Amino acid sequence: MGFISFVGRVLFASLFLLSAYQEFIEFGNDGGPAAKALKPKFNLFIKQVSKNTGFGVPHVDIKTVIAATMFLKGFGGLLFIFSSSFGAFLLLMYLAFITPIVYDFYNYEMESAQFVQLFFKFSQNSIPRRRSKGRTTKTKTN
Repeated sequence: MGFISFVGRVLFASLFLLSAYQEFIEFGNDGGPAAKALKPKFNLFIKQVSKNTGFGVPHVDIKTVIAATMFLKGFGGLLFIFSSSFGAFLLLMYLAFITPIVYDFYNYEMESAQFVQLFFKFSQNSIPRRRSKGRTTKTKTN
């Protein structure tokens, strides 16, 4: 059973490790495509946080954010493979940080088409589908 657990940890962590590796390869001088895709949503998130809390959020360069996410995914994934709870904590911190930025529900009205589309994508990825229990009837043999 220990081997199956190890294989499961490797497969789960490989999602984060391969993503971190791809971001590292494409990083470049400007942060790569990940920075270009994340920058508008990150800026909206920062504005929303500062508006709701009343505190000024210090300026953070998007390259620093991408580098931090690469570190959390890479180091957390490696530690998770070796059954470290700290690695799981790092991956959890990455997900807790990036989820409200990528899925920015707070920027749309609930009746708008963008909200519905974004919520549908989010719920498809996060809510497991129930499978119908197709029970077959067994015939009695005498």
